[in-house]
Amino acid sequence: MTDLLGAPVEAAAVFGPALPLLERYAGLLAGPGVERGLLGPREAPRLWERHLLNCAGLAELLAPGQVVADLGSGAGLPGIVLAAMRPDVTVVLIEPLLRRATFLQQAVAELGLRTVVVRRARAEELAGRLVVDCVTARAVAPLDRLAGWALPLLSPGGRLLAVKGERAEGELAGAGAALEAAGASAAEVVTVGTGRTEARVVVVTRGARVVPAARSAARPSVRPGGIAATGKRRNRP
Repeated sequence: MTDLLGAPVEAAAVFGPALPLLERYAGLLAGPGVERGLLGPREAPRLWERHLLNCAGLAELLAPGQVVADLGSGAGLPGIVLAAMRPDVTVVLIEPLLRRATFLQQAVAELGLRTVVVRRARAEELAGRLVVDCVTARAVAPLDRLAGWALPLLSPGGRLLAVKGERAEGELAGAGAALEAAGASAAEVVTVGTGRTEARVVVVTRGARVVPAARSAARPSVRPGGIAATGKRRNRP
């Protein structure tokens, strides 16, 4: 059970030592986030179940030391949740809209997230300038369009993690040609989390084919020291 903004009882087991930080983040979402139109007012009572817990399972798919770009980050979902849960990775929050990018910068500063960078830009503008190990996306765009934006940011073998819920298999089935054209070598649907944290994620792996514009791309300076649809459950690498 939970009150209006209080964390549900399972949040302690899911988030562990990151829970106090995420409670502060929930307060920012329900306050300035709603006031600035990043979230609708009806979302505040269901922040934990619909948003924060829904993002938690993605942490299973990240390896230590990776650089992760959260594409179309909006209010910071899932990027800020992942940064709080996995301080061993660097997270780049990519958001083109000024009011959203401003909120993200303020949230990162207030929460003291030293492994997070905010980039106000479109993904297309960063191709050739930013290379990451992983791109995350939640409620951004259909998979065929999303792959065209995300894969140029990935190093060969890097992965796009697109949270799609019940639409995952359908979107993957219809995006095969677009994924191949974007340079994907494999794609599958995996289930992460359990219970209220369970989420369906399309995992798209970029192949070895190099996009010419990306050859001189650099990683963020803050970094700390044949396509088929399948359904699998993954554990943390």
